[in-house]
Amino acid sequence: MLKMAIMGAGSIANKMADTITKMNDVKAYAIAARDTERAAAFAKKYGFTKFYGSYEEMLKDPEVQLVYIATPHSHHYKCAKMCLEAGKHVLCEKAFTVNAEQAKEILKLAEEKKLLLTEAIWTRYMPSRNMINKLIADGTIGEVTSLTANLGYELSEVKRIWDPQLAGGALLDVGVYLVNFASMIFGEDLEHVQSEAVFKNGVDMIDNINMTFVGGKTASMQCNVHAVQNRQGTIFGTKGYIEITNINNPEEIKVFNDQYEKVLSCTPPKQITGYEYEVEACCKAIEEGRLECPEMPHRETIRVMEIMDEMRRSWGYEIPIMK
Repeated sequence: MLKMAIMGAGSIANKMADTITKMNDVKAYAIAARDTERAAAFAKKYGFTKFYGSYEEMLKDPEVQLVYIATPHSHHYKCAKMCLEAGKHVLCEKAFTVNAEQAKEILKLAEEKKLLLTEAIWTRYMPSRNMINKLIADGTIGEVTSLTANLGYELSEVKRIWDPQLAGGALLDVGVYLVNFASMIFGEDLEHVQSEAVFKNGVDMIDNINMTFVGGKTASMQCNVHAVQNRQGTIFGTKGYIEITNINNPEEIKVFNDQYEKVLSCTPPKQITGYEYEVEACCKAIEEGRLECPEMPHRETIRVMEIMDEMRRSWGYEIPIMK
């Protein structure tokens, strides 16, 4: 059984802890936070074996095999590098890093160290991805021509979202899901990206994203950290369309024909939280001696980071880099 540790003790770390304590393939072994009391309380709550008041101390533990990084985006690069240099496999929360340059550097280090490093963009690992792909491959809605999607939450109380020094803003937090959603449908053959952002407190609050792929296929999307949106994705084809309830964790997938009649509805399998799929993928990759998960290859992580880099350049905006 793989011994897993979590770096960071925020809300997303709690969700991962709740997940792995209910899995059979991993052991909820260690938690590290910058505050020993917080780490101790976390370990007690979820039944972790060890707790540490510093990341460095946890990484010295030879029993730790896989580390899940649940720190703010600004810290992902530094934390991943620490883990790799300590000889640990890494599952790093999205957005993988602040920019593509950082992503390339730590992915190169992982390859040199012969360690698994993968991005925890959970929608890439979920069964719903294969369900949607099969509907498209089977020609259920004919030739796919375009898609729309939105993803928004009211996050005014989440301090890191509004802090440029913590790489806050909509793009890295929720926009990354939209770029991945379009990429999972249309692939890598991107021709053009046009985007605009509305800023508040020095971070992007609302992003409008338009992507054009080879063959004239288009994706029109919006993300938001200041308002609740319905999180719906719709994939349009020559014979109908597919509606996805909640692209961030699909709850229902509905198919409509060219007469706007619902002809099919399917529901993804029951899950613990949805995080289990990325953990299972890591366990399998480590067991097989692979350095990446096929669900989210390194080249895709870099490509998505490059797309988001280009978007920010078009806005004339650069995220401060933590030294």
